[in-house]
Amino acid sequence: MGFWGYLVVGRSDRELAACSTLAAGRDRLELSATFADGWQLWQHPSQPGLGDLDDVALSLARETGAPTLLAFVMDSDCAVLEGAGPVRGSWTACLGRAAMARHMAANEILLDDIFPSPAGSALRAADWAAAAGRSVNSDGLAAVLSADPEPDVERLFHEVLEKLGIQAADR
Repeated sequence: MGFWGYLVVGRSDRELAACSTLAAGRDRLELSATFADGWQLWQHPSQPGLGDLDDVALSLARETGAPTLLAFVMDSDCAVLEGAGPVRGSWTACLGRAAMARHMAANEILLDDIFPSPAGSALRAADWAAAAGRSVNSDGLAAVLSADPEPDVERLFHEVLEKLGIQAADR
């Protein structure tokens, strides 16, 4: 059984877990990785939930004054991504499109009714990255957003971070 839960990425001088936006889930948040320029990756199990992804992403971006990215991971097969900037640059995407389509089909929802194409998401993500002072190759990002999550969607999520210019501190 894979991971079910949230991945929270943001940039701050303090721990993201200390932000009031994440107060309700603070005791279950775990620091997963730190990156250059103060970027942090935290994870949180699915229960109890952190709330609506786009609301949490926007609130956290406004609180930190920096873009944020949240993912809800489903059994390590697929994930919903929500990015938000403190002023502009909001975007959504999914990773593991085939698995996501299967999850949605159970509720008679079509993937294309909810999520933009990988190319469309990549263009919006490039705006998000520009707000963070990063330059993104949207074609490269679209390729990652289209990829199959082998061996798991978490690895693919790390590739998204790298394409967005969020890289290890030693680079």
